[in-house]
Amino acid sequence: MKITAIAGLNGSGKTRYVDQLRKQLASDKVRYIAFTDSYGVNVDGQYYLQLRWNQHDIDHETPTVGELLMRAFLMTGEDTLERRQLRDHLYELFHMEPLLDKYIITLSSGELRKFQLTKTLFSDPRLLIMDNPFIGLDAETRDQLRDLLKLLAEERDMEIMLVMSKTDDIPDFVTDIKYFTEPQEIPPHVLPKAKYEAILSFPYTDNDYDCHHVIDMKKVTIRYGERTILKDLDWTVCNGERWALSGQNGSGKSTLLSLVCADNPQSYACDITLFDRPRGSGESIWDIKKHIGYVSPEMHRSYKRNLPAIRIVASGLMDSIGLYAIPNPKDYERCRWWLDIFGIGHLADTPFLQLSSGEQRLVLLARAFVKDPQLLILDEPLHGLDLWNRRLTKDIIEAFCQRKGKTMIMVTHYQEELPNVITNSLFLKKQI
Repeated sequence: MKITAIAGLNGSGKTRYVDQLRKQLASDKVRYIAFTDSYGVNVDGQYYLQLRWNQHDIDHETPTVGELLMRAFLMTGEDTLERRQLRDHLYELFHMEPLLDKYIITLSSGELRKFQLTKTLFSDPRLLIMDNPFIGLDAETRDQLRDLLKLLAEERDMEIMLVMSKTDDIPDFVTDIKYFTEPQEIPPHVLPKAKYEAILSFPYTDNDYDCHHVIDMKKVTIRYGERTILKDLDWTVCNGERWALSGQNGSGKSTLLSLVCADNPQSYACDITLFDRPRGSGESIWDIKKHIGYVSPEMHRSYKRNLPAIRIVASGLMDSIGLYAIPNPKDYERCRWWLDIFGIGHLADTPFLQLSSGEQRLVLLARAFVKDPQLLILDEPLHGLDLWNRRLTKDIIEAFCQRKGKTMIMVTHYQEELPNVITNSLFLKKQI
């Protein structure tokens, strides 16, 4: 059994090393599950978000897990008895049977990871490379995945290579660790005092601080077909509160945030008040979004345009995925300022898709902060970040939340990721 971990700081060359290795080997027996595969799946050239908000997206053309796995099975080899036995064994190993009739866009992060692994293993690879395999998974699912990886390496005589940014997630059964940068002890705070004070004194740009309830939900229920995601949820978030939102994979965290961000069409049928204004009272989506800074794994996955990093940040000023208008010099100055706060000012003109996944995440974090939002929504913001940048980002969040009238909701599966400014918590239970 050989399980190797590739570790190092963001931008240290881990992904480049893996890319070169794959080119050198260039074999059907080498399989790679990428960072971007953690959040969705490409089907016929179309990207499906996990837990897609729009119920009408589920129709007769939407593939099920079983259909996609059968397609992958037939594409990776002949339909022989030996391969059918392999398929059935993988289904049993990953407990896939209950998932086969589910639509692919309804899978949770943990279910999606098992789907990706099952599909990849149909080709019976000799080397499996996984980029940050544990991100986005709750504690129970992380433990399950560790057990599966160890079992696979033992049972199938397969080498496994794990590319890790969060080095404290490296499993104890790893047989070899290749460091691209030496491990370092992280001090309690890494944001320079001058930058901390600069955040506190940064000129306010969103001045609607007089609302009392930023979010007020009463008996909110969300269903997709026969599946209930949220049931009779009451939730009030007052101005200045900082919430930790947690729960198992599939418990409805991302769906709840989609209601707040006005991305979910079902929000109009719910009793929801945002910034003291009831939904459907005449406000537009953009009236809501202008007060919100947002980052999420799904947003990261959706950024495919190879614009300079500074233009990605600038897109946050107008709530667009791409940037369709050129910002003025003053806006560019603000964007460069936030890039510098996150320690990546030198990457301002680098095309986004040429950055490492960790550097991309820092760019998207700067995008969330750039308009000085009244409500900051951070859905697993530290994904893909090394230990230094995780501490830096926590420092920035803590500084930002000291500003007047700032409200925050943060989702994470790691308690140690929460900044020291949390005032409230909400745990969502997965509906049976």
